[in-house]
Amino acid sequence: MTAAVGRAAAATELMDSLVRVSFTVTALLSRVAAEHDLSLTQLRVLAILRDREPTMAELAAYLGLERSSVSGLIDRAVKRGLVRRDPSSDDGRSVRLSLTPDGRHLATAGADEVAALVAPMTASLTPADHNRLGVLLDKMLQSNLFSLL
Repeated sequence: MTAAVGRAAAATELMDSLVRVSFTVTALLSRVAAEHDLSLTQLRVLAILRDREPTMAELAAYLGLERSSVSGLIDRAVKRGLVRRDPSSDDGRSVRLSLTPDGRHLATAGADEVAALVAPMTASLTPADHNRLGVLLDKMLQSNLFSLL
């Protein structure tokens, strides 16, 4: 086998592994969302709002959705008492989004549940493996043009 063929096979194997991990994590996230009567996108909104108070436009960019779609998501979250809209101090025409106490509780509980479900995937890794995997994943995300979080 030539070096080029070996590199191509390794790249294909890596891609297959990344896709399998992505599908597995997405399935776990979807399970947690469903257990709380949320869609996967709604769960993502709560996760994003745990760490920041974006405008609607910023949230739309994080999610990769049109602002009109995000408006509907936020309307439902506000009605459910999970999210609130506050006037932006930067721009009087926009609002900042934040979690209510109920929303923060649900976001924290969801994160804990996801962590418990993902833990078996990394249980066989050593602490050094955990560190290395974290560093490599961060490096991949930093080089990704679509990484907004």
